Amino acid sequence: MAEALEMHEVRFAYGPGANAVDGVSLSLAPGQTLGLVGESGCGKSTIARLACGLLAPRQGQVRVSGLDAAQRGAASRLPLARAVQMVFQDPYGSLNPRQRIGAQLAEPLRLHAQGQAGSLDAQVQLWLQRVGLPAEVAQRYPHELSGGQRQRVAIARAVAVQPRLLVCDEPVSALDVSVQAQILNLLRELCHSLGLSCLFISHDLRVVRYMAERIAVMQHGRIVELAQTDRLWSAPEHPYTRQLLASLPPDL
Repeated sequence: MAEALEMHEVRFAYGPGANAVDGVSLSLAPGQTLGLVGESGCGKSTIARLACGLLAPRQGQVRVSGLDAAQRGAASRLPLARAVQMVFQDPYGSLNPRQRIGAQLAEPLRLHAQGQAGSLDAQVQLWLQRVGLPAEVAQRYPHELSGGQRQRVAIARAVAVQPRLLVCDEPVSALDVSVQAQILNLLRELCHSLGLSCLFISHDLRVVRYMAERIAVMQHGRIVELAQTDRLWSAPEHPYTRQLLASLPPDL
């Protein structure tokens, strides 16, 4: 079985000058969660977009379940969209404000033929239930929901097509602290029950520690350390990793 995500010597720049991603290599096995952590501007979100095929690397290769993420054209984009889905930081920005929630959940199910036409409503209700939302949410618009509810909808829309890889880019940083733990628990449960691989991106080491079996530490566009979570926490090798851990409250 192909790795859920493979990156080999990937480089990307938004323009002339330094690379936003500079020679990154990493892999993610089926069913595992890899945390990617680092300060703002280090290249984490660029990695997320490369993994989803939203950006094409300047050099190197990105493969998702054996598919070349840099391929363009409808014939290659649809299988890739089925293989990898993304949960963005801002749930409101990722939803169509003019479309009811039920229609937004039905659209990817129809596109990827995940249900017969007559069963779309039932499928929508199933996924709302899976993410802890009542059936009536299907008739609402995004502005009528709370931030946590909108992120639950975004998660449902991403996992409903049953991808191999889920990319989560700071999925709780825009939410109230009281809601963050609920969303993290939901993501963990869905990844486990659906057998999803997950690339979980955050600037918060505590969140990454809770979510991931392995952690990659990113600085200035490069992976400076990658290790099992427990080992990285107990014996960090790179000075930047030690700096990140030292900045945490002493009781963690």
